[in-house]
Amino acid sequence: MILRISALLLLAGVPVFADGPKDNIPTDVRPVPPPGIEVPAETRAKIADQIKKLRAAIDDAAKAQAKNTTLPIADLLADIEIYHKALDWALRHNEFFKADDFKAADEQFAEAMERAAQLKAGNAPWTRQTGLVVRGYKSKIDGSYQPYGMVVPATGFDSAKRLDIWCHGRVENVGELQFNQQNRKTTGSIQPADTLVLKPYGRFSCANKFAGEIDAFEALEHAKKFYPVDAQRVFIRGFSMGGAAAWQFAVHYADQWCGANPGSGFSETPEFLRVFQKEEVDNAPWYQKKLWHWYNATDNALNLWHCPTVAYSPELDRQKQAADEMEKALLGEQIDLKHIIGEQKSKGITVDKAHRIMPDALVEIERHLAQIAAVGREQAPSVVHFTTWTLMYNRMHWIVVDALDEQWARCRIHADASDGKSVTVKTQNCAALSFEMPSGTCKFPLVNKVPVTIDGQKLEVSRPRTDRSWTVHLRKQGGQWQQVLGNENDGKLVKSHTVCGPIDHAFMTSFLYVKPTGQAWNEKTGQWAKAEMDRAVFEWRRQMRGDAPTKEDKAITDEDIANNNLVLWGDPGSNSVLAKVLAKLPITWTKDALEMNKQKHSGATTMPVLVYPNPLNPKHYIVINSGLTYREYDYLNNARQVAKLPDWAAIDISKAPNAITPGGIADAGFFDEAWQWKPAAK
Repeated sequence: MILRISALLLLAGVPVFADGPKDNIPTDVRPVPPPGIEVPAETRAKIADQIKKLRAAIDDAAKAQAKNTTLPIADLLADIEIYHKALDWALRHNEFFKADDFKAADEQFAEAMERAAQLKAGNAPWTRQTGLVVRGYKSKIDGSYQPYGMVVPATGFDSAKRLDIWCHGRVENVGELQFNQQNRKTTGSIQPADTLVLKPYGRFSCANKFAGEIDAFEALEHAKKFYPVDAQRVFIRGFSMGGAAAWQFAVHYADQWCGANPGSGFSETPEFLRVFQKEEVDNAPWYQKKLWHWYNATDNALNLWHCPTVAYSPELDRQKQAADEMEKALLGEQIDLKHIIGEQKSKGITVDKAHRIMPDALVEIERHLAQIAAVGREQAPSVVHFTTWTLMYNRMHWIVVDALDEQWARCRIHADASDGKSVTVKTQNCAALSFEMPSGTCKFPLVNKVPVTIDGQKLEVSRPRTDRSWTVHLRKQGGQWQQVLGNENDGKLVKSHTVCGPIDHAFMTSFLYVKPTGQAWNEKTGQWAKAEMDRAVFEWRRQMRGDAPTKEDKAITDEDIANNNLVLWGDPGSNSVLAKVLAKLPITWTKDALEMNKQKHSGATTMPVLVYPNPLNPKHYIVINSGLTYREYDYLNNARQVAKLPDWAAIDISKAPNAITPGGIADAGFFDEAWQWKPAAK
């Protein structure tokens, strides 16, 4: 989406406007976020001094409480570090967007200094604060400090509370400073009675995709340490870009929510771009069309069987298209969407002011969500319906998909244990699955093996344990299902939940850029690799709001290999880690030639981009010569912010990188389920 108004107005749910087709010109891409305003010299000097003083105060607090075992010091320091980052980044990266931001900097400096003094004395009173409070955590992905807002009711610490995660809309001029200020000053669009509201930053403006997806869960994990969150009453909600986020969270993690409330936004990529952006996408490469399944909520609509959902659309809003598309997809699954329409025509509201949450509609929404909350999250359903296209999302309640016949083809699982003594399962595109019923949830008799009928084949499998848990692993071998001891793969290289590709998946867990220090095989390929790495560092900071962890190749340790996906830049001549693993990669690469999927390319003008299990630690990835695969053109519309390259690609560097690609795409594709080459796509 391309919605640019003030952050405070957007949170209030007032109309927003789109840039539309003028953002369809790849050669004329405006910067996101936009450049800030000029900072007067006196103001710059003052803020620089504040940053220095705050750094010293944080370090003093950390030193004073280094041996304190009664307080979660690391979590509390994050609550102060977010303010230091906000001031520091706004000044360093030209992200003061209006004069009021200077006042916000003063206020946040004062609050951070107060917190630092309190923590130095062994106290953290802000953790018991009601009303508006800004919190933060340290990301497991890149070690960055990320903020989130909390709205804590007056009774916030009395008993376990419902919690609503509210995903914000798109505003391009909201860095950490502006986000913190919003959450210090404004409640936002929702405030359900006696409810905690968590507002994740979502890594700026990516519709909570990729690191923005993980951001919501890391913020929730941090919040649970301090607030009495009722785990059975957590809702996912949002409007505009936040509505798009709510759709994808609802379908990908349907068993984790008490309910979902998406408003406007978008629910898939191709139709939204056609309707909203007036952009033709039929000519997109075949692999991009497959990758749309990742964030197309419409393709995963079946999963809403397990997530009570109340959609909202303003009557005249063009982004009503999102819920309309979901409604069609759900009808295909024989499910009827609850879709509340905010009346506007009768109120004299025009199309240009339609993108808003109507107050009377909000009352109705809250009524329905309160009724859902009264029931609570379904914990152990006897019937499970689940669809996925990738092992990244492989679980629904007690069904776990361990292997697919093919990634990016639809997998469907229908499992029925409603008779209390057996299970009937029908599968599509599934090679291995597990039944995992946690303690206290299995209703089967303890003394009998459990009859399982899977795809018409009858088995008898292990019985439950005395704690009423039940775990069974099944794998298809020679076309027949068999019970196996575990879901591991006996050391074989196969795609799994944590290592399944594509390239962009490597940046949803801890990663480390490995910088080459040697001599590149070819001057031009070396220059390309350096430019792409520099760009990836810059864009991770700009778009994902963190400093990409980076080390020189010669400094990589066993600990680095054990804990991170390694992103190797350069070639085997310049990068010693790449040289070390080259023989165990499925490519043939010399100074003069590169062979990928039986296709030979010039080594002087072609560079490989790929993701693959790290030969030094197959539980993590290596990535060669790539950061996130969507680029500057895609920042202009959140529906474009999807993976643009598959597992591997050969990049023709004789064609200059641009706002869409890192060069010419000479060839590209996916590895098969054993990380082997697949026949070239037709």
